[in-house]
Formats: sequence, structure tokens, C-alpha cells
Amino acid sequence: MAEHLFEDTFEVLRIDPDGKKFDRVNRIEAKSEQSDMYMQLDVATDIYPMSSGEKFTMVLAPTLNLDGTPDTGFYTQAGRKTLADKYDYVMHGKLYKISEETKAGQLPKVEIYASFGGLLMLLKGDPTSAANLELDQRLFLLMRKV
Repeated sequence: MAEHLFEDTFEVLRIDPDGKKFDRVNRIEAKSEQSDMYMQLDVATDIYPMSSGEKFTMVLAPTLNLDGTPDTGFYTQAGRKTLADKYDYVMHGKLYKISEETKAGQLPKVEIYASFGGLLMLLKGDPTSAANLELDQRLFLLMRKV
């Protein structure tokens, strides 16, 4: 089975909190159920519509190969089974920034930024949730509604 860098179930809190910016893209704000993570994610809503209150599983993985072998950089739909078969929405991108925020009297929080062809993700919360993530890492974001 492919190694997951991060996996959790999220609930959509708000859609386009700063107003609608693009015709076919919504920015969702979501909160995870297990790891107390906050996420902002741009989603192509003409392909994958979302609404407030919906729950979805989100996975970050370094490869779509079920055996965990590294990705070659080329994707073919040659009839082989991949991790993508288990999800409804898949994006490929790059992790471009990791920062840690420490406020007096509070536990530190990590901020993880990734870009998926211009669609952005911010994942913020417990630093242990980001232990497997590295700067400039290529990754897949996979989602399915629950």
C-alpha cells in the first residue's frame, strides 16, 4: 500500500471567506476531525463542487503507485490500478513553504503551503502532522467525500 504523508477527515466550514475571486474555483476553509488541523484549499468546483458542512477525506501522498514505488513524473492510464482509483478528486503539486509559528503560552503550529498548478493549499496545526513532509517535495492531494 502506498505511504501516506498525511491523512485526515475534514469538514468544510466556509467557502470563499474573502469573496469569490475566480469563476470555476472556490477557496474552502476546513477543520480536521482527528489531528486538529486547519486547511484552506482552492478547489476546481466545476469538476468537484463542495458546500459548507460537507465532510471529506484528504490524503497527501508522494506517489499514486499502490506499492509505494516512487513516481516517474509521467502518468499513464494504462489500465493499472493506482491510489487515484479510491478517490474522486486528485491534484499533483509541490510543497513550496514550511514555517513554524510560536506564540507565547501556546503550542507551536506548523504552516504548510503547496501549489497544485496554481491552486493553493495552506495546512496549519500540530507540527507532528507534518513530520513526513519536506520542502520542494512533489506530492498528490487526493479527496473523496464521506
